[in-house]
Amino acid sequence: MKYVFFGTPEFAAIVLGKLIDVGYTPAAVVTNPDEPVGRKQIFTPPPAKVLAEKHDIPVFQPKKLRDNLEFLEQFKNLKSDLAIIAAYGKILPKEILDIPVYGFINVHGSLLPYYRGASPIQTAILNGDKETGVTIMEVDEEMDHGAVIAYSKLLIANGDTYETLSKKIAELGAELLIKTIPDYISGKIKPVPQEYNKATYTKIIKKEDGKIDWQKSAEEIERMVRAYYPWPGAYANIKNKILKIIEANISEDKNNHQIGEIFTLQHPNILENIGVLLGVKCGAGVLIIKKLQLEGGKILSAQEFLNGHKDFIGSVLE
Repeated sequence: MKYVFFGTPEFAAIVLGKLIDVGYTPAAVVTNPDEPVGRKQIFTPPPAKVLAEKHDIPVFQPKKLRDNLEFLEQFKNLKSDLAIIAAYGKILPKEILDIPVYGFINVHGSLLPYYRGASPIQTAILNGDKETGVTIMEVDEEMDHGAVIAYSKLLIANGDTYETLSKKIAELGAELLIKTIPDYISGKIKPVPQEYNKATYTKIIKKEDGKIDWQKSAEEIERMVRAYYPWPGAYANIKNKILKIIEANISEDKNNHQIGEIFTLQHPNILENIGVLLGVKCGAGVLIIKKLQLEGGKILSAQEFLNGHKDFIGSVLE
């Protein structure tokens, strides 16, 4: 079977790597163009491209797919039987979808029809879901709309961040894909239409989504910390600098501090020898900060941060 792989971020690279490991090496990889990354805005190739080049797989990086005659011809010339998508990031037009003999199938990080769109994994964490999963689906012209080929469920661990959960789902999706492809191609699997009336949607995550509103509950903010790690991060402003919360817990501690105020409290288990904890008063409950990063600095534990920033105690995060 000859196939072409469409994907861009680390999620896609994990799926692609698993496919290659079992002998499903694609004829080509289609991914997004290199983008500027970091403070110095260095142009960086997407993870799927890096992996493809490591295995000497041809790479195409079209800026757009619609009305792109050059790429249309390139894709036709590949004469693929199938195309696989995993977090590619673009909607495919009909003229592209119609080319492979068996069409396109997609690895989506939720149990469809729930959480269609760009951020299903972050949304599951933000909503406090206990379970999520992966869906293998046919691709049509609408977003995450095609018939379901197979799915697999996964429990969300208490400490899962976007980074850890995304890796788990990508690995689960790759395993399911490998099991599914032969039966799908042979016609043994009959795709089932989604329950369209139950569809829910997710949005494209933007940097400003990570800005913390301390009027929210500590539980909601702790979910933000996990859902937005490593990007865009959950952050607040303090003394004209951005403070990122990297890891946190929650407490029901009762106190008279104002909302957003940083304060210290004694760890309830003296056997752990942790000493004081760093807390922030929320709309309900207290966010216990375990790791944080001040703009321009390193990621520090709460104790390390306190050693160098005692003057921050009593400040109010904005």
